[in-house]
Amino acid sequence: MFETLSKFFKFCDKENRKKFYGSIIVGIINSFFMALRIGAIAVMLRGLIGTAIDGLPFEAKTVWLSFAIMIVSVVGAIITKKITSMWQCEGGYRACAKKRIEIAEHLRYLPMGYFNTNSLGDITSITTNTMESLSDVATRAVMMVLQGLLDTALIIVMMVFFDWRIALIALAGFGLFEFVNLFMRVAVKTVSAEKNYYDTLEIGKVLEFIQGIAEVKAYNLAGQRQSELNKVMERRLKTLIKMEMRCIPVANIQSFVAKLSGVVILMASIFFFLNGSMVLADCAVMIICSFMLFNALEAGGNYSALLRTIDICVTKANTVLALPTMDIEGSEIIPEKSDIEACSIDFAYDKKKIIDGISLKIPEHSTTAIVGPSGGGKTTFCHLLSRFWDVDKGSVTLDGKNVKDFSMDSLMQNYSFVFQHVYLFHDTIANNIRFGNPEASMDKVIEAAKKACCHDFISALPNGYETVIGEGGASLSGGERQRISIARAIMKDSPIIILDEATANVDPENERDLMKAVAELTHEKTVIMIAHRLKTVRNADQIVVIDKGRIVEQGKHEELMKMGGIYSRFIDSRKEAVSWKL
Repeated sequence: MFETLSKFFKFCDKENRKKFYGSIIVGIINSFFMALRIGAIAVMLRGLIGTAIDGLPFEAKTVWLSFAIMIVSVVGAIITKKITSMWQCEGGYRACAKKRIEIAEHLRYLPMGYFNTNSLGDITSITTNTMESLSDVATRAVMMVLQGLLDTALIIVMMVFFDWRIALIALAGFGLFEFVNLFMRVAVKTVSAEKNYYDTLEIGKVLEFIQGIAEVKAYNLAGQRQSELNKVMERRLKTLIKMEMRCIPVANIQSFVAKLSGVVILMASIFFFLNGSMVLADCAVMIICSFMLFNALEAGGNYSALLRTIDICVTKANTVLALPTMDIEGSEIIPEKSDIEACSIDFAYDKKKIIDGISLKIPEHSTTAIVGPSGGGKTTFCHLLSRFWDVDKGSVTLDGKNVKDFSMDSLMQNYSFVFQHVYLFHDTIANNIRFGNPEASMDKVIEAAKKACCHDFISALPNGYETVIGEGGASLSGGERQRISIARAIMKDSPIIILDEATANVDPENERDLMKAVAELTHEKTVIMIAHRLKTVRNADQIVVIDKGRIVEQGKHEELMKMGGIYSRFIDSRKEAVSWKL
């Protein structure tokens, strides 16, 4: 138990860890004030019973003294309880919020391969479900478990001043209670891991179902996919019930031990009084203590089952934070030129070689078109040029400097990307365009939108630039999303533009506007484009054909057409496809 709590405290940042440590200290003071109730009761009982036995008049000062002690106890307990609760809540929620941000920052600098091998459900579960569970569970468990231990310990210490024998009985009951509680933590150990697994699986299945809903409907698979989702949900439900069913019997035994310990204390107090080794007033106090003693401990003991969940959540978060990031500790370099060179670069993914010894020079302010068969390595090559991955062999340079010498942030300032599948955030159109430059004024946003040929359709929307679009840009057409993406890239104004099939899924009506937007974006820039359309590639300064991870052809359009190789066949097939009519 203490190992898990210590692990959680180390997981917290320094500032919030201090809040937890401070809350423990204040919690001890709170327990002291709670234990003072016994003193107030003792003063009153000794006054009442003592005067009754001795036949003396009851003194009013006894009432006032008992009342004063009780007031100090109640007021002190309220104040310290508020402080310790606030510190623990703030510490728990803020620490987890900071860790969520830290995990997000860490994910930024992981190689892209991590996101290919791990499902979206895993990543989403860690950043949302895991951290949310941790912030909720940790705060409650730490408060209840620690406070239960502290309150019980202070009451037992207070009992020593009345009768050490009763204090020993209480201590034995406390030890037996903790022994039973150990079985509860063991009982939920395997189930907690199973629950965590199904939490992650459920999120993955929900995301998969929602993201693929169009295909599910198109192929009439709604019943099958929903059945799979229902099975996962049902399995998670059964796991939650299993966890509760494992905890309930042990919790009942815990409760029985606590109540039995109280009964033993009560009977022992009466026995000691009857044999003359304990005065009546102390006997009455001990009987009252037998009812008070294990209340807080029992509540804390039930929450201790959640400590295993804390342990698993912290382990999962630490596992992500321990993943080796790309070396991002480079220098803040501002290149004078935007020429790029790949020198004999190799790259393998899961032991499968994707890029095999490619060398290529891309001069500043030139346009390089990359074509080739699907799966040949075009996108991977572009990702290596922009350091989404690190090359296994060889080097990539920008302005003659190895991209690894740049800090990641300073390197990314030199690149803007327009992908085939555009992602827009659930926010206003203006903020989506500002994504490339968050501090940009509205005039700059409109200027970028005009250059990207999207000002007209934005202005026609009900709220114009303040229109909130659906997550992923679902409320806009493909061409509209592409043009907003280009406006975002124009706003960033980077010297190097990478276009990955930016016009592949655009209808002819939108293509003209999109091509104008691309022309505006790429003016006086170093352009690298992956494209399959003849009109997109034929005017490029150089065309590179990549197949099976190698450059198999390179040159201008006319030169490559004369070779009669892959490029020539590619162009012929495109011409045939365009001329085909029903």
